[in-house]
Amino acid sequence: MLSQIAESLYSDFPDELLYHYTTINGLRGIIKSHCLWASDVRYMNDSAELQYIVRLLRQRADVYQRGRAFLDLFVDWIANRITNGHMIFAASFRANGNLLSQWRGYSQIGKGVSIGIKGKTLLTLATQSNFQLGRCIYEEDRQIALIDRVLDSLLNMINDYRDIDAESGYENFFSVIEADMLRIAALLKHPSFAEEDEWRIVSAVVTDYLSSPVNFREGTSMLIPYYEFPLLCGDKKIPIDHLYIGPTPNSSLSLNSMRLYLRNHGIEPIQGISYCNIPYRNR
Repeated sequence: MLSQIAESLYSDFPDELLYHYTTINGLRGIIKSHCLWASDVRYMNDSAELQYIVRLLRQRADVYQRGRAFLDLFVDWIANRITNGHMIFAASFRANGNLLSQWRGYSQIGKGVSIGIKGKTLLTLATQSNFQLGRCIYEEDRQIALIDRVLDSLLNMINDYRDIDAESGYENFFSVIEADMLRIAALLKHPSFAEEDEWRIVSAVVTDYLSSPVNFREGTSMLIPYYEFPLLCGDKKIPIDHLYIGPTPNSSLSLNSMRLYLRNHGIEPIQGISYCNIPYRNR
């Protein structure tokens, strides 16, 4: 079943620290609100986020002989729903908290931080808020194998599906599997991003945003829908276990003021605060 395939993608257990890259101002907002902003995946920083699964589905459907007409209809339908259908929200973490590509992509010179949280803690927080934690898949062979499992599952399911009529065609069937397809799509990324080793906290699928706590923030060129993801643990403190400060011409002063700021809010990272030591110059 498709739901079992989707669920298996969220079964990895992170036993290391996971890092969320942001700006100093973003960190201040997190500490003030006690939450992260999980964005609608369609609006996340990596271009064409959810469209990647459409490309994979179309490529693999082209090699199928069995049920080819049905698969073509399905890929066309999912291509439209990816843009105009249900919503799914996610926030990104990295297994490496000190990557030059991430400092360049997620922060300005002198203003970047990456927040380290234990994977076990993050998993607990996700469960409390009806989110799931999953590791993104970059390897092409794994992606192909996964998509083939999805297509085979769809063909087997449609043989047993009875709610099909001439007027609606396959619409009713497609609507049943949309949520699982979004959960799968949220963890598939282009192989060129493999260096990131990204983990994501992923929300349940939102089918009616008017009755859900969807907020909007200003993006670079549009409004970005987002969910608030609470970060408070049992002791009512944000569980920051380590923090990196990104490239800055004033590393000593930055470390000192960050240490004072966190202490002022009752936060003492167990593994301390580190400077990235990356000689990155903003030109």
